[in-house]
Amino acid sequence: MVYELLLMIYVLGTLVGLGLVFRKASVAVWKAFVPLWNVWLWVRLCGKRWFWFVGMLIPGLNIFQFCLLVCETARVFRRYGFWEQLVGVLLPCFYLPWLGLLPEEKPRVTEASAAGDANDQVGASSSAAGGAKLGFVLPKRCGERWVASYHDPRVEPPMRVSDGRDWTEAFIYALIAAVLIRAFVFELFSIPSSSMEKSLLVGDHLLVSKMAYGPRVIQTPLALPLMHNTIVGTHAKSYIDNPRLPYYRFPGYTHVKRFDAVVFNFPAGDTVLLAYPGGEVTYYDAVRQCGREAVLDGSAVLYGQRLGGIVVRPVDKREHYIKRCVGLPGEDLEVKDQVVHINGKPVETPEQAQFHHMVVFAGGVNPTPHLDACGVSQEDMERLFVQHDIAGNTVLMGLPLTSDAVKELQKRSSVLSVERMHYTDYDSAYNLFPSDPRYRWSLDSFGPIHIPAKGEELHLTLDNLPLYRRVITAYEGNTLEVRDGVIYINGIATDRYTVQQNYYWMMGDNRHGSQDSRFWGFVPEDHIAGKAKWVLWNRDKDHGGLRWNRTLRNANKR
Repeated sequence: MVYELLLMIYVLGTLVGLGLVFRKASVAVWKAFVPLWNVWLWVRLCGKRWFWFVGMLIPGLNIFQFCLLVCETARVFRRYGFWEQLVGVLLPCFYLPWLGLLPEEKPRVTEASAAGDANDQVGASSSAAGGAKLGFVLPKRCGERWVASYHDPRVEPPMRVSDGRDWTEAFIYALIAAVLIRAFVFELFSIPSSSMEKSLLVGDHLLVSKMAYGPRVIQTPLALPLMHNTIVGTHAKSYIDNPRLPYYRFPGYTHVKRFDAVVFNFPAGDTVLLAYPGGEVTYYDAVRQCGREAVLDGSAVLYGQRLGGIVVRPVDKREHYIKRCVGLPGEDLEVKDQVVHINGKPVETPEQAQFHHMVVFAGGVNPTPHLDACGVSQEDMERLFVQHDIAGNTVLMGLPLTSDAVKELQKRSSVLSVERMHYTDYDSAYNLFPSDPRYRWSLDSFGPIHIPAKGEELHLTLDNLPLYRRVITAYEGNTLEVRDGVIYINGIATDRYTVQQNYYWMMGDNRHGSQDSRFWGFVPEDHIAGKAKWVLWNRDKDHGGLRWNRTLRNANKR
């Protein structure tokens, strides 16, 4: 409710202020409330050309253009103060009404003929050749801060400021616009891992819409601009933890749908190991393997690397992940023999999804050029388990392939067999969600599991509690404990819990090479950052150069 009120004040205050400014320029006040027409009149009032109006219609650019229009409005009213204009850009809902309500400048004589008395001074001076000049002189008592009159810039151009002032203003307003665009309109991301191949590739640069699902309020406002969670080139935090604003999402033009490519903050990234800041190994995995005390004091060693302590991050400063949404709030999900089932019915597997295969090449054949021709990356080749059978043939285990790549390999005479691998047996080494021995699930045989929906009442038991523990505690801020077989939430014994927000199930298209909801569970709605819209370009990591077939490609094509 608070955010809705603030948004209403911002919008209405700006429109009312624009109407008052129009009145000073002899334009009807009501025209400030007519969409598009008000923008056109505002642009003309500031003496700008038609392309400024076009710029105000382009998402992202219009934020920068709006900042400049506020400054130009101040200038046509002869308001040149740098700090005043900066306040106007940041708070136009207050500045524009204030500007519109300032009294008009009053003309008075600046020179007068010595002849005549005070009553006919203006007339006498105006009739004298080279006599008095009529100008605008500010009342000495008020000074220039308390009056403002409109000066048509086509007749009386505003005073030019210095080049240094111009560049400083342009930089500051561009920075403000960039921060607002990044937070509320769109943001650019690049894909560092192969978890979404072959739908989205390593090196894809994405345009992610923040407006699709509705932009979130910036929850950690005190942060260095254009930096996520660390200062570039260091491990130092780029933000100050407090104050933290409560979560709120402005309305979007769509909602999360099945198969959307969704960017979100890593749910298990609330506590991060300093040795693995990107979440490659989670704090919770380290605790399970090394013990909490050893992890907290930094003495734990995992995979040959000293962990070195932890850092706690707020939701909006956790690492960004991109996965495909396969499960929606309120649905029952199960993976049966590599096929996702929703509410008991199988759903489509993305066409470009990858699964591990065992490929046998004839002895003496170099597999590398064949794999390269089928689009297998150097990174994937390096991860293969290679062995030779008794006939001397080369056996590649764990090769990620799409169905098209499988068909291509099967056409080659040097390839003896291609067989999909299945991970249907429980393996504790994978440490799958919910990391409880009662749930002996695997990558290809997972669930069934119910995805919580906002307002839904969960019936809790000691058996299903591991599935919803983080929903109740980490994501919705309650305390939970079990004493003598009884569940206590916030100190009250109960077997019911009402869910406060929606949750989603995300999976990578590289089904055997993706850290996704099968490892860390549900994705809360307040973690969702935006929807991937376009692949802008891709730089081929293995061969160099741009992949032109990836340029301006729909990021949701699967």
